[in-house]
Amino acid sequence: MIGPKAFERRSGLIALACIILLRLSVISQDVAKIEGVVRDQLGAPVQGATVALRGKACEARTRTDENGRFQLQDLRINALECKLVVDARGFALYEEALRELLSREQPWQIKLAPASFNERVTVTASRIPARLGDTPQSLLTLSRSELETTAAPTLDDALRQIAGFSLFRRASSRTANPTAQGVSLRGVGASGASRALVLADGVPLNDPFGGWVYWGRVPSAAIERIEVLRGAASDLYGSSALGGVIQILTRRADKPAITLETSYGNERTGLASLFAGGRWSKWGIALAAEGFRTDGYILVDGRARGPVDTPAGSERFAFDLTLDRSFDERGRIFWRGSYFGEVRGNGTPLQTNQTRIRQLSGGINRRSSRSGEFDLRAYLNAQVYDQTFSAVAPDRRSEDLTRAQRSPSQSSGAILQWSKAFARHTLIAGSEVREVRGASDETAYAINQATSLVGTGGRQRTMSFFAEEIARLSSQIIVTAVARYDRWRNFDALRTTKQLARNVVTVEPFVERREAAVSPRLSALYRPSDRFAFFASAYRAFRAPTLNELYRSFRVGDVLTLANPDLRAERLVGGEAGASYTRARFVARSALFWSEIARPVANVTISVAPNLITRQRQNLGRTRARGLELDVEWRAGTHWAINGGYLLADATVISFPVNRALEGLRVPQVARHQFTVQTRYGTPSGFTFAAQARASSAQFDDDQNLFRLAPYFTMDLYAARKLRRKVEVFGAVENVFDARYDVGRTPIRTVGPPRLVRLGLRLTLSAR
Repeated sequence: MIGPKAFERRSGLIALACIILLRLSVISQDVAKIEGVVRDQLGAPVQGATVALRGKACEARTRTDENGRFQLQDLRINALECKLVVDARGFALYEEALRELLSREQPWQIKLAPASFNERVTVTASRIPARLGDTPQSLLTLSRSELETTAAPTLDDALRQIAGFSLFRRASSRTANPTAQGVSLRGVGASGASRALVLADGVPLNDPFGGWVYWGRVPSAAIERIEVLRGAASDLYGSSALGGVIQILTRRADKPAITLETSYGNERTGLASLFAGGRWSKWGIALAAEGFRTDGYILVDGRARGPVDTPAGSERFAFDLTLDRSFDERGRIFWRGSYFGEVRGNGTPLQTNQTRIRQLSGGINRRSSRSGEFDLRAYLNAQVYDQTFSAVAPDRRSEDLTRAQRSPSQSSGAILQWSKAFARHTLIAGSEVREVRGASDETAYAINQATSLVGTGGRQRTMSFFAEEIARLSSQIIVTAVARYDRWRNFDALRTTKQLARNVVTVEPFVERREAAVSPRLSALYRPSDRFAFFASAYRAFRAPTLNELYRSFRVGDVLTLANPDLRAERLVGGEAGASYTRARFVARSALFWSEIARPVANVTISVAPNLITRQRQNLGRTRARGLELDVEWRAGTHWAINGGYLLADATVISFPVNRALEGLRVPQVARHQFTVQTRYGTPSGFTFAAQARASSAQFDDDQNLFRLAPYFTMDLYAARKLRRKVEVFGAVENVFDARYDVGRTPIRTVGPPRLVRLGLRLTLSAR
């Protein structure tokens, strides 16, 4: 017999087992529909997050709309065998068993935590998706939200958040001549030709003729994020990547979506940026457009300006249309057409320029578990650049036209890449071809009368091969070895001159030039724990002179710079070593770097007259840049985020046998100290506040270190408020304290932009 107490215990166990079996029976029933909302730690909706069911016989996927909502319908799955996975860029991966979620009332509220520094995915450092924590190089990312909360209306001004990013003469693309928009990183020296490569989805944005960058070519509403790789990267990207790579990654529309941002401010500064797109079955389409205009301001310092000085205004328009087709999980093919037009006034009535660029590009990505992944990019670019030059009287009351230039150019290229993972090894190999044709057709004037016609130009053809291995020797050690071979030649180059008064034509052909470069890299990363990582790299890099440097002369103010068809490629040897520390919401990263550039191209002074300084592009003997780089990121609680950066760059000329007087001088356009800090604050109610500040020590605008640009400090403010989930209003103030800092000395002092105040609206629509 069973006693009363034993009977009660057995009865309780039987009842509990029945409840469990009943619960399991309920859970194991087919689930027809699930829905929920994905939010960040501040309670703001997360748009575009991938929501998927994973597990045995669990195949369902969708994306969240602009309100963070998702819905999966018509499901026939067993909840016991499934888990819900939410993946969003910039956030840590969320995973939870579906049987646990079913105990809650729908719609489910899912909160995502910010991704740790180590978990962020990048593609620029290794040409394939990789965790940032596994990258032994100096790489920073700017997310879409970080770009939206900056007061800067142009991309180049937004990138000044990064210590080490610099343009020629501290100029902003709002008002500066585009030929002064060469970008450099980490103190290698800024010039009209960039020493850093700028890409948009893997396609070069650097001007094919001159190497400078048109920062408005990619509409801001279409930008998903930007990755900035500091340090030589010719091992993977070839010429122009001497100082690093800046890659702009654009948005893809996975469902019908529209984003519109518009603003207006003083100096009649207006901006409108649009992104619209969607996907139907396997086809997707995306349209992006942006218009910008500003009356600008007078560039010349108030104490030196005269009646001839006028505001340097600009207008530009960019258009981009992309069509793509996906092949399930096996790959994608896309076609893209873009147009960019720009008109500028350069500060006097006779000095103007304009640009028109048309580009076609496309690509295909194909994945296979057996053969690996293949990626092909191809592009075709045609453009025309027009500019006029003048000589301004010493009293700045009048000017005379001296030269009118037209520079047509065409470029085409293709990049083929293969990659495959083998156990602990990943292999990457590829090839790249490129050809550029360009000319400078000039009409020279004296006393406003045409005196001669000069046409100069040529072609440049490049072929490259590269290979990379990423070896995970253990869970703590990653070693990367890369090598790239580039060979190029300059040919069909000549100068034709016609003296109009005598009707005499002379033709001067230039000798065909061939060069080659080998760019190896060896990097290692050691991670003894989740918090600490140590890394080191050694590398070589190069930069081939552009057709502009070889064949086109130009004049800015009282400075005439002559071309040089005998220029040779710059060669860099360098290395870096550093460490990072990660803990919860705090990340600190520091690196020591060193590099020497043989034969750097510089504008060397060859004569000085009362109203004219003549320089020529020449290969110096050798320059050296060494210093310290420091980056800090801190998420202070759930509302605050603070980022800071510091760069110490000691850049000097260490050898120039042709002119020993330049040895020991500072490299022009490189500040010894740069400092940046950004603070962002956000609340669940939809209020956002951000402040950015940057400071720079003095630098020089010339090779002889005679024209000093004084130190400066500026601060920007941004505030936004969501009126509804789809509508946000914002205000932005750039250069809050109205600092009139030095931008250039030609030798007339030119100054930076005054305070700019804008008010704007941002509209976001998306289908559920």
